[in-house]
This record gives sequence, C-alpha cells and structure tokens, in this order.
Amino acid sequence: MSRVVAVTGSASGIGAATAALLRQRGDRVIGVDRADAGVEVVADLSTAQGRAEAVAAVTELTGGVLDGLVTCAGLSRAGAPQVSVNYFGTTELVDGLRPALAASSAPRVALVGSISAIQPHDAALVDACLVGDEPAALALAESALADGRPHEIYSSTKAALARWLRRVSVTADFAGAGIALNAIAPGVVLTPMTEELVSDPQWRQVMDRAVPMPLNGYASPETIAYALAWLLSVENSHMAGQVVYVDGGAEALARP
Repeated sequence: MSRVVAVTGSASGIGAATAALLRQRGDRVIGVDRADAGVEVVADLSTAQGRAEAVAAVTELTGGVLDGLVTCAGLSRAGAPQVSVNYFGTTELVDGLRPALAASSAPRVALVGSISAIQPHDAALVDACLVGDEPAALALAESALADGRPHEIYSSTKAALARWLRRVSVTADFAGAGIALNAIAPGVVLTPMTEELVSDPQWRQVMDRAVPMPLNGYASPETIAYALAWLLSVENSHMAGQVVYVDGGAEALARP
C-alpha cells in the first residue's frame, strides 16, 4: 500500500537511505533538509521559523494527510546548535505535523535517537529541553562547551528526546489518535558525519570503547533505514514509546 511519508535530513546519511528505501517500496516521500539537494522542502530546523515553514510546506504538499514521519535531521559536531536541531527540530516538527498524521488511517512516527542517550549527559540541559525552554537549553550547552564537556551536549539532546518520546507517545494526542510514536537508537553508523572519525585509528579506538558492536560491527545507513521502515509500517500497530536499539549489541553490553 503506497503511503505518504516525510523524512527530515533526507539529503544524506540515514535520511537519504530511508527516503530511497521508501521510494523503492512505492511510497511517496517528501524530503526535508536545509540544503537544496533535490529535496521537496528546504527548511532550517535549527530555528523556530524554519520549523514552522517545514510544517506548513509538508502540510500543503500532503493536502493535510500524512501517513508517516521520520526524523533523521541532526548534528554531530559539538555545539549549542545540536540542541536546536536534534531536540527542538524534532519535537516541534512532530507536534506541528500531528494534525496531518491524525488524519491518516494508520499514522506512524519514527524518530532517530542514539545509543549515546544512555551515556553521561547534563541533567539540567535535559530538563530544559523537556520543559520547552530552548534559550535556557542553549545557554547550558554553551556552558558545557566552556567547561570542557562538549560530548555531553549530543548525549543530552538524545536523552531528552528519548524521555519526550516516552512521555507523549501514550497521550490522547498520539496513542489516543492512533499515532504510533517510536524510535530507533543506532550505534555507530557509517555516514558522512562519522567518516572522518572512523578513518582515524585513534578515534576509531575511542569509538570502539564507547560503543562496542560485537554483532557485525558498524552499521550501514541502509541497516537503520530498514528498521525505520518497519516502525512506519501498517503492521506496526501496537508499539508506543519504544526505543529500539539497532547497535550491534552495544546497549546490551552497557546495561546487561
């Protein structure tokens, strides 16, 4: 059955692989990215205006009926913009497109989380995200940078996203409206964002210690795309608020 699915971050990496897979299966994909790389919607999800523009454009292109949403847009370079894109660029887009999703007969939302959500993070930054205080969250991210804790910014955004998912997925607005909201948490994925790191022997050792993946090693973007596609499927009728780790066993080793 052909469905209409919006994919953020569709110009590269996991987003591009997911968009390609869905199109191969006959779905109509509306790509959303900040770069005009053949996507249907060009928007900067790091700003409130860009998020609103993305919501408006997707809603118009779908005629107000959206079957699926995949949020792949994200930043890996440590800095305050990670807060705006990774967390608020996801949650505000999901909230904004909720009416279009609710109009579908089988709406599904698949977020891209991360194994880093279980790693050390800044609790105050997570809390600021969860209460929707973007200025405070950005200030806390800047403090983490100044204090020599840049790695905690990314993990904090992903930890906050996982907690937001658990909180809202079972509400009347989502589960009550038939919207299945879940997430995939990858380990290390071979994308342009990680290419520089995995090609450096020293950094590769650091990554292997932080995210050990005994089952088949690093994942391809297509591996994550297949998992996301299943979360979007009509057959996925009863999962709500789940974070599925596609990480080669890293989470099981970290939390046995």
